[in-house]
Amino acid sequence: MIYHHLAVLVHRQAEKYGDKVALKYRDYQTAQWIPVSWKQFSDIVRVAANAMVALGVKEGENIGIFSQNKPECLYTDFAAFANRAVTIPLYATSSPAQAQYIINDAQIRFLFVGEQYQYNAAFSIFGFCQSLQQIIIFDRAVVKDPRDVSSIYYDEFLAMGEGLPHNEEVEERTSRASADDLANILYTSGTTGEPKGVMLHHSCYLEALRIHDIRLVDMTDEDVSMNFLPLTHVFEKAWCYLCVHKGVQICINLRPADIQTTIKEVRPTLMCSVPRFWEKVYDGVQEKIAETTGIKKTLMLDAIRVGKIHNIDYLRKGKTPPLMLRLKYKFYEKTIYSLLKKTIGIENGNFFPTAGAAVSDEICEFVHSVGINMLVGYGLTESTATVSCFENEGYEIGSVGTVMPDLEVKIGENNEILLRGKTITKGYYRKPEATAAAIDKDGWFHTGDAGYLKGNQLYLTERIKDLFKTSNGKYISPQALETKLAIDRYIDQIAVIADQRKFVSALIVPVYGYVKEYAKEKGIEYNTMEELLQHPKIVALFRARIDTLQQQFAHYEQVKRFTLLPEPFSMEKGELTNTLKLRRPVVSQNYKEAIDKMYEDN
Repeated sequence: MIYHHLAVLVHRQAEKYGDKVALKYRDYQTAQWIPVSWKQFSDIVRVAANAMVALGVKEGENIGIFSQNKPECLYTDFAAFANRAVTIPLYATSSPAQAQYIINDAQIRFLFVGEQYQYNAAFSIFGFCQSLQQIIIFDRAVVKDPRDVSSIYYDEFLAMGEGLPHNEEVEERTSRASADDLANILYTSGTTGEPKGVMLHHSCYLEALRIHDIRLVDMTDEDVSMNFLPLTHVFEKAWCYLCVHKGVQICINLRPADIQTTIKEVRPTLMCSVPRFWEKVYDGVQEKIAETTGIKKTLMLDAIRVGKIHNIDYLRKGKTPPLMLRLKYKFYEKTIYSLLKKTIGIENGNFFPTAGAAVSDEICEFVHSVGINMLVGYGLTESTATVSCFENEGYEIGSVGTVMPDLEVKIGENNEILLRGKTITKGYYRKPEATAAAIDKDGWFHTGDAGYLKGNQLYLTERIKDLFKTSNGKYISPQALETKLAIDRYIDQIAVIADQRKFVSALIVPVYGYVKEYAKEKGIEYNTMEELLQHPKIVALFRARIDTLQQQFAHYEQVKRFTLLPEPFSMEKGELTNTLKLRRPVVSQNYKEAIDKMYEDN
């Protein structure tokens, strides 16, 4: 396999695939998916690379991309690489203050923005960012501020590169491109403290492509990938580069909330997602089973039982299922499983990488039982995504899969997972102290995650920094409890509280629709959501469900008290990071009163 530098990858693929479709994006006016061929992809990247020279982009310069998922994100990325420039993605949901920090830290002169929100945020901080010279706007529908005299639209930017006036300069820069060049700086939003810019060099991506080729042998240029997670996130970014390398068609989902519509329009064979996506699938099936009766219910339950034996007890272990079991499975495959997959939009599914949070055993078992090949994995921004992932056979439920080829993993003090290899970051941008704290003198990167190895299978136990110590001296892992309780169909979000407290409590954001339905069934009257969530019958419902789910935990680890919240945790209030992880210090601060109340009279 030839590994082309990202500076030339799109052009080499265009030579190979020509008019074959490389990308698709949705036109919201016509609800049509617009195809972009490999040749067009390559041509646009060349024009954009020339336009960057016209703008004055220098080799090694940092360029910002502040947008939701759009084809322009990829055009800009690859055009920058052709110029040996560095791209820095900002989450589309970033606040003006977050954007300001990154622009100033990375000294960004040119910022590419997506839609109105990103433009407004960027323009509002223009005066506070000394390095910032120009905003380039992807979406033509964006209305510019009347005071704005410098911003241009992307089509105007591309016009500067039409006819390739600076191609000699671009070609010369590309010829100097090396694996040692910096490709991206990915700012981790951090559950504590200010963001850190993780430096990923081209060597990190080239190695990631190589080891994924060894692991993901089923991935071919016949596959269609749904780009659902933000391209700002290392998981989706590295995945999309892998798709380009493999010749896989990428369908770009603009708005995360639209995924249930767009996935049915595209019906992809591949899609990276987070466990929450599969939790919702599981909830939907459980709800369907709950409201079904008679023979239909019996068949649904039997289908899951048969699938578990066939896929998990036999195929997972590399064993051939007995004939009767195979026949039964085939029957359910043609009926129940195929209907479920069609309803989701994944009946053409090949495999579905899933990471970003812990996957509960129940969800993992269920998804594999119904014949969906979910590849659970574990990775970090600092490791260019994948550290470990499931293989088609031999995966262990409860693990995060087998360690990737040629990546060194060892367990250090406090059971901390340590990593060493070519995909590991060389450090944090302009933060030598943070780099020295994370990478020891022997080159081992300290992940902050605790776990253990069983052969080559990696298991996570907890996030070391997040371990809570109760005032009785007992250690609690909040994620383990949150992962377990979050599978309940009535629970949308949960924050476990225990640090320096006498016992464990929780703040719970319910699925409001289900709670309202339950109230209707039970004839509970209420005026506000707050009133409903304090009703004894609703509190009792949650108490019973929580107690059932937490049975396997030691008594001191169980949630003793909880508060149901009338509004969800949000990024606006600073309670969630851009990747929707809880910022525990902010949650503790914002809900101090509610938390203190749970510890009264004790």
